[in-house]
Amino acid sequence: MSDAERRFTRGLVEVREDGGQRTIGGYAAKFNKLSRNLGGFVERIDPGFFAKSEGDGWPEAMARYNHDDNMLLGTSGAGTLRLAVDGTGLDYSVDVPQARADVYELVQRGDVQRSSFAFYTFEDDWGMTGQDFPVRTLLSGQLVDVAPVNSPAYLDTSTGLRSLAERSGADLAEVRTAAGEGDLKRFLGAPPTVIDLAPSGQGDTHPLLALRQRRAELYRRRTF
Repeated sequence: MSDAERRFTRGLVEVREDGGQRTIGGYAAKFNKLSRNLGGFVERIDPGFFAKSEGDGWPEAMARYNHDDNMLLGTSGAGTLRLAVDGTGLDYSVDVPQARADVYELVQRGDVQRSSFAFYTFEDDWGMTGQDFPVRTLLSGQLVDVAPVNSPAYLDTSTGLRSLAERSGADLAEVRTAAGEGDLKRFLGAPPTVIDLAPSGQGDTHPLLALRQRRAELYRRRTF
């Protein structure tokens, strides 16, 4: 299994009313949204990325403040963390324990506004955006945790670059150097996969998204 990776989501984490519980939540990941420049490439999440984790009942998934091992907020196993996949992405709600009431207050006051998620990648793909920029598509993987964060600068992309090096048969050091020079295109071969995302409001009818959705459905039926 690859090393765990972390990604920041632009969606807001918010306080949610849930039967008097101190509940917070938001989208930890959003599908088919190009990330910011991660160091020579951008990234998008396929709608089927979490299919295995979802099908397995989100095993050992956790919510942790800032991904800190010592700041556990809830777990899927205990039912204090609830995860759901929809057409937008991966949504989470977590009941914050009394011992972490400060985290709830920080979210309530707006001091903590963003979310992040940690994951392992099983399968990815590389191609080009319509603007001729390298893009990595996360196709399948396993969720590790979701996290409300106040420091969302998780730009360690060594695992992604390792994936590209293995795919192209190149030396990792060479790929890292090319990433720093903005020259990853030469490792993609020809013809590359072109990722041309649908304009806002047309995502459900875009041929690429429809193909990805069919792929996600087939993936859910696979046996591991």
